[in-house]
Amino acid sequence: MRIGPYEISPPLVVAPMAGVTDRPFRSACRRLGAGLAVSEMVSADPRLRDTAKSRRRSDHTGEAGPIVAQIAGADPQWLADAARHNVALGAQLIDINMGCPAKKVCNVAAGSALLRDEPLVGRILEAVVAAVDVPVTLKIRTGWDRASRNAVQVARIAEQAGIQALTVHGRTRADGFSGEAEYETIARVKGAVRIPVIANGDIIDPEGARAVLQATGADALMIGRGAFGRPWLFREIAHFLATGGRLPAPDAREWSAIVLAHLDDIHAFHGEYDGVRLARKHIGWYVHGMPGGEVLREQVNQATGIDAQRAAVQAWCALLQAREPGDVRAAAPASRPVYNNHSMSAGGDRTRPEEIHR
Repeated sequence: MRIGPYEISPPLVVAPMAGVTDRPFRSACRRLGAGLAVSEMVSADPRLRDTAKSRRRSDHTGEAGPIVAQIAGADPQWLADAARHNVALGAQLIDINMGCPAKKVCNVAAGSALLRDEPLVGRILEAVVAAVDVPVTLKIRTGWDRASRNAVQVARIAEQAGIQALTVHGRTRADGFSGEAEYETIARVKGAVRIPVIANGDIIDPEGARAVLQATGADALMIGRGAFGRPWLFREIAHFLATGGRLPAPDAREWSAIVLAHLDDIHAFHGEYDGVRLARKHIGWYVHGMPGGEVLREQVNQATGIDAQRAAVQAWCALLQAREPGDVRAAAPASRPVYNNHSMSAGGDRTRPEEIHR
């Protein structure tokens, strides 16, 4: 897949997820096979531009390109200004969020709420495309609710406005993250436009990835929840699509190296206070479904400092390597962790929204 001057290979994209796809997670996924990674959404509200959260979400230092910044809002001029601001900070692609179903976003007429106002969609897209010299992409859902699916109409508006790629999450805003993704609508979108279409929703294994491509005719896949605790899913899918064969899951040594490197990146990027808290959910996802993983999760959740948290993970990794030097079966957890933009669960616990978005 090509977006402007950029070839996205493999055509596998890390979905933008608030509180999850920070720079450490994006970097881990890129190292392990993703062809592109979209940042957490940044508000277009200029009053929030200099907050600690916005600055952190806009920090792409050392990140592999092309760098994608996702912006969210409902005012065309604010979004145009936000696009220019993020390009000045190093963004090589701008993605516009019209898919987030969270109430706090939709209540200010942003995210998927915009799908109810097609004229405003057109004005926003035209303003952002005109504001920057880098490619602009768009992420949408299939509609506001099942009675008003309008993804095809919005896709045509996007193409006419100069949008260079479109991601469609196969659910309506009313669906949230429940039920199964509807790939039929994504297929209709693909048939209605000439720009690249990226399919998103319920892609959790290589066989499913191939099935989604076959069902939709999409040019690429965007993967979100399926990569929780499994950033190597991208290389597994890429290998399967290229060869038809399955890569083995990481062995205990590689699994340990991946987890510890990600943990160190979280601590270094977020600092001790936030880093220790944000690491809890990621470690929980890594051990989700693994025998004895709940013991490590409890230790990590109780740790209040970087040294204690890392020591717990390091000790558990040493035990894992001693017990299972081969395949740790980490590629197929018993069930998938949950993400609904503002609540997370891993093994049954819940992370408070204020902890995610601090």
